[in-house]
Amino acid sequence: MFSLKQKVAVVTGAGSGIGAAIAECFAQAGALVYVADCNVAAGLDTVGRIVHAGGQAKLATIDITKEADCQAIIRRVLAENENRCDVLVNNAGIGHVGTILSTEPSDLERLWQVNLRGAYFLSRAVLPAMIARRAGSIINLASVAGVMGMESRFAYTVTKHAIVGMTRAMAMDHGPTGVRINCICPGRTQTPFVDARLREYPNPDDYRKQMEAPHALKRMAQPMEIASAALYLASDESAFVTGSAMIVDGGYTAGK
Repeated sequence: MFSLKQKVAVVTGAGSGIGAAIAECFAQAGALVYVADCNVAAGLDTVGRIVHAGGQAKLATIDITKEADCQAIIRRVLAENENRCDVLVNNAGIGHVGTILSTEPSDLERLWQVNLRGAYFLSRAVLPAMIARRAGSIINLASVAGVMGMESRFAYTVTKHAIVGMTRAMAMDHGPTGVRINCICPGRTQTPFVDARLREYPNPDDYRKQMEAPHALKRMAQPMEIASAALYLASDESAFVTGSAMIVDGGYTAGK
């Protein structure tokens, strides 16, 4: 339904989970996708699936905590595509379990570096080219933890609230230039990372039910369901949508 033909997209954390689903979804819609990840093998897997399905993708190895890496990937994308980068998806992120009392300064700093500063570096790098063309879409991945408090997720909640705030501030600053900035707030999503954590419990099925229970739909999201929201925000059909924190949570926050 939503076409990305002739568009160039960069997706971070695209080696697995939601990022991989977004990269594959964008490629299916016609985009050339730069699969950005610090894990080369995982990134190559995503590129391979896209190419095998007839899409276009290139690997871009990146450490988003390093400003030089972020600037380099955007320079490369612009150089290879006549100074165009139509879509940036800041998806890469990490989590942490703990309250403020059990979260060490180093824990908070690590999440701040990955979850926020990476999006900050990449957005700063790509915005001038988007502004020059008076077009572009930046999509940040937040979480339901960006719009509500979550128990024992202090650092994660702090950084995801910051992503929502950054999205809204950027949207107000750059709306007049034609560049749109939005974020997606997913509920719990069944990714390989979540599956691995579930297997660590002696009763994974019971714990899975606990994770699913807060959702009105009584299940977790599939990565492609989050990717579908990203596709809408990347496409021209969402031309009047900016500054939005789109909640895609199966009703997780409806009763909160």
